[in-house]
Amino acid sequence: MKQATRLALAALALFGLGSAGASAAPSLERGDYLVNTIMGCGNCHTPQGPEGPIPGMELTGQLVEKSEAFTAVAANITPAGRVKDWSDAELARAIREGIRPDGSVIGPPMPFEVYRGISDDDLASVVMYLRTVPAVASDPGASQYNIPLPPAYGPPIESVAAVPEGVTAEYGAYLAGPLGHCTVCHSPIGPQGADLANNLGLGGNHFPGPWGESVSANITPVGLSGYSDEQIATMITKGMRPDGSHMLPPMPYGFYANIKPDDVSAIILYLRSLPPKG
Repeated sequence: MKQATRLALAALALFGLGSAGASAAPSLERGDYLVNTIMGCGNCHTPQGPEGPIPGMELTGQLVEKSEAFTAVAANITPAGRVKDWSDAELARAIREGIRPDGSVIGPPMPFEVYRGISDDDLASVVMYLRTVPAVASDPGASQYNIPLPPAYGPPIESVAAVPEGVTAEYGAYLAGPLGHCTVCHSPIGPQGADLANNLGLGGNHFPGPWGESVSANITPVGLSGYSDEQIATMITKGMRPDGSHMLPPMPYGFYANIKPDDVSAIILYLRSLPPKG
């Protein structure tokens, strides 16, 4: 039996596939697509050099953010990292709920505000794919937090139904929320996390880095009113404004460049439907 088939069968058993709204069985192809496009996992988990991601070190972890509040280190999530000793169910729970097998809580900036909405099928696909990436031994260190972390980000999750794929605002919300976490970076972030309830998409967060400092834009209809759908698509996938100027990280343009056109259209449709802010 081929490895992909074995992994797919394991995923079916692990997540009890058959939840309402399921559109496709978990697959390596889907996991590859999610990790390397809309989720942009390598944006945090792959070490960066002067020329960008360091070849051969994909998903081996790195220092992500250092501030008075915390020193956040993205873990090595290849099969050579600490996750090698975790079961698929434990890895899945860590991704979606932010809880490690020992019960400890993973801190920010992992966007658990929205990751809790990742569907069972997509979560299984991501885990399936991560088990197949090259195993690279590397220890990026451990995170340290000077702020209290919650005991959990919510009640235990039993199941999340799949959202039907299509050029719809509903699927766009799923792409921009649970998968791409666009709504987290583009909503004001306070001590309790992103203010998704009151200021969804308003922007205004500052992201310092080697590039200087970027500020997340208002992605509600107010902020996007002067742009066509085509221009927004170019900004998302190429990081280029209509005037030809380049946008700054941390948006992972190298990953977003390969998002399927229909998925980009669904995201734009969703953004156009947000309550106007600003």
